[in-house]
Amino acid sequence: MALIKSISGIRGTIGGKPGTGLSPLDVVKYTAAYAEWILRNNNKRESLIVTGRDARPSGEMVNKLMTGTLTAMGLNVIDLGMAATPTVEIAVIAEKADGGIILTASHNPVEWNALKLLNGEGEFVSADDGAKILEIAEKMDYSFAGYEEIGEVKKDNSYNAKHIEMLLALPDIDIEAIEKRDFTVVIDCVNSVGGIILPELLNKLGVKNVIGIYTKPSGLFPHNPEPLPENLGELSRAVTGNNADLGFVVDPDVDRLAVVAENGKCLNEEYTLVACADYILSKRKGNTVSNMSSSRALRDITEKYGGKWYASAVGEVNVVAKMKEVNAVIGGEGNGGVIYPPLHYGRDALAGIALFLSHLANRGGTCSQLRSTYPDYVISKNRISLTPDLDADKILNIINEQFHHDVVSKEDGLLLENEQGWINIRKSNTEPILRIYSEGKTKEDADSLAEKIIKIVKKIN
Repeated sequence: MALIKSISGIRGTIGGKPGTGLSPLDVVKYTAAYAEWILRNNNKRESLIVTGRDARPSGEMVNKLMTGTLTAMGLNVIDLGMAATPTVEIAVIAEKADGGIILTASHNPVEWNALKLLNGEGEFVSADDGAKILEIAEKMDYSFAGYEEIGEVKKDNSYNAKHIEMLLALPDIDIEAIEKRDFTVVIDCVNSVGGIILPELLNKLGVKNVIGIYTKPSGLFPHNPEPLPENLGELSRAVTGNNADLGFVVDPDVDRLAVVAENGKCLNEEYTLVACADYILSKRKGNTVSNMSSSRALRDITEKYGGKWYASAVGEVNVVAKMKEVNAVIGGEGNGGVIYPPLHYGRDALAGIALFLSHLANRGGTCSQLRSTYPDYVISKNRISLTPDLDADKILNIINEQFHHDVVSKEDGLLLENEQGWINIRKSNTEPILRIYSEGKTKEDADSLAEKIIKIVKKIN
């Protein structure tokens, strides 16, 4: 059992004793603390919260606890039901709500769920605000409303269509060019909410030939739901077996996107943002942002067009803050998360699909030919499980001492760079693991950088 409290929300495995996982008591505790934080920001005035969830089997149970707690605190709720994370973010803005909660553990396995907390801008709460919410929760410094002040819940299933309409109304989305290409597209929605919204999006984009695998929103993931190459074998075979132009896969809450080319090869999720940025930067010069664990291919593409690339700490809230600071025209994370400011400041796989198809349609050629135009970098993504005997801070201190001459940043774990490439070692925001991401111009370079760190960790263990 695990319960993790971070900038990515309150995340845990379902069941177990309170405090050891995301139990019903924990759902109530942290929802009530969030509600209290919202009420304090509004000076105790009536407040409105938008909620939505992915398709996990635990979602309906957790949703009842969450909405019941929000109304018990005196807040009104607009419940979108099963909805993508970016759809909830857009609804918060459109409804002029005071915040939002999305029930999703994103790429985590089915036994996990999470409360992802939004502010009134439809963005994840900051680290400072998150700390205030946690303090309220630990002190149980909240009180429930009397019977005459109990809030109300309103169901609204219109936001899938509204999300798509808002996206397609933007001038960068070239529906005419996409329709002319007559693409055949395969989609893998891992049996979650992507199966509800992706077919509708592609239809509106003029893609008539859509082949779906795992589009039933049962929440029973048919494979590891993280959109990494090693998890996309069935999608690759479906693309080549149907002579499709490309395939798309999203994670359970549809904020991450990976692409499979016509030859069945995955572009790697790192290149989703690179391709979308290439398209936007070809239209207008500007800056870009990605987190420090993302491929430097985005830096190369940005500089090619005369812009400047900036790195942020890992986490969507950190990327968004940096994007606003430098007025970036596009940004995101190398995990396949595209943030497109004209739509909203949140990772959005729908935006990624529309931008990618617009780019491919205008450029001509195949998906693999498009990939060949980008710099070749190889990322090695490794993880080490943390135990009570394996302390992340101790590991980082030892690595810092041994490689101090290569350390370029301590903003998010450690970032080391040398002639081979870069490596970022940091504690995960979403799992009890240490992430070790490295990148080089060859697989050997990337793996070699990672292996040096892994050997140190194994000695400590």
